Amino acid sequence: MGYKVKLDQFEGPFDLLVYLIEHAKMNIYDIRVSEITTQYLSYIEQMKRQDITVGSEFMVLAAMLIELKSRMLLPRPKTVDGVEELEDPRKELVQKILEYKKFKEAAAELAEREELMSHVYTKPQEDLTEYTKEPDEILNMDLNQFVKAFNLFLIKKRRLEEVRKTYARVERQRMTIENRIQQMRDCFLKKDRLTFRELLMGATTRYDVVVTFMSLLELLKQHAVTAEQDVRYGEITVKLAQPEEERNDQ
Repeated sequence: MGYKVKLDQFEGPFDLLVYLIEHAKMNIYDIRVSEITTQYLSYIEQMKRQDITVGSEFMVLAAMLIELKSRMLLPRPKTVDGVEELEDPRKELVQKILEYKKFKEAAAELAEREELMSHVYTKPQEDLTEYTKEPDEILNMDLNQFVKAFNLFLIKKRRLEEVRKTYARVERQRMTIENRIQQMRDCFLKKDRLTFRELLMGATTRYDVVVTFMSLLELLKQHAVTAEQDVRYGEITVKLAQPEEERNDQ
């Protein structure tokens, strides 16, 4: 198993090479090989001075750059017609850099997705066969009936859109627990004993019932009222609690 060199923010030889090219603001298709090779070898020497074991992959790329630098200094070979060969010696290096950048970006995207999916939780699949045993209902309807039904649907849809354009839906402001507690306190000004059913007078929605029950719990917590229930699921009787001074006198 080879040793993987990672120095500062660079991981591997091509990571260092891409950094040098981007830092020098070079066009990746027009690399100044002599300058990049000098910088790369200088960085390798710096790693050696810091007693860091340089991986073989760094040395392989260094040898490739030195060879490429030599080829760039030599005159281009000529064809039979005496014209210089147009193939760029840097072509192979450019292809390897582009391939490296492509896989590095893909790895970064996969790491980002892994981080995202690490916060996603799923539940085991449930057996729903007991809900799928009923046979499918087949509507016996000819084409004319279907067209008539579809036209009625379009008419209702059009009317609904016209109503929405003309009228606005106004929602009633929901009662808060604080306001409901004050209303319940006002009820005890007339009577010191009320049933929970009486406290629900005027509650028209499930939300109102829940708010009333939560308000009752809060009043019990404040020792402002007491509640009794003789039998399970029976009527709850709510009584106004005596002041603390009166309880002490008794």
